Amino acid sequence: MSSDKTQGALSAKFWQDHEKKIRGYRERALKLYPHCCGHCGREFEGKQLRELTVHHKDHNHDNNPNDGSNWELLCIYCHENEHSSHADAAWLKEADTIEDAKTETSTYKPFADLEKLLKKK
Repeated sequence: MSSDKTQGALSAKFWQDHEKKIRGYRERALKLYPHCCGHCGREFEGKQLRELTVHHKDHNHDNNPNDGSNWELLCIYCHENEHSSHADAAWLKEADTIEDAKTETSTYKPFADLEKLLKKK
């Protein structure tokens, strides 16, 4: 078997296992919780149920306790917003650290000669 075929087979196996794992905790979460978004309150039934996702509160997809205490059901929009805000918070924390590390401040004064320019007119 060539290296590309081996890599392709491993990748396919990984995604199959990943999908099986997701289906498992999704089915359990749908049995435990009402079919509504935990953030916006929108209710889901029938074909729309696929828009309801399982969010891991601690952002660890391997933490799947049987009681569902690490899960909440979120619609796809609120789920995306939750992950975006989590990423933004991490970025802001990093940006604050970078900002604290800076010791130099800008000496540029954009309006320094404004008074002279106004008097010329």
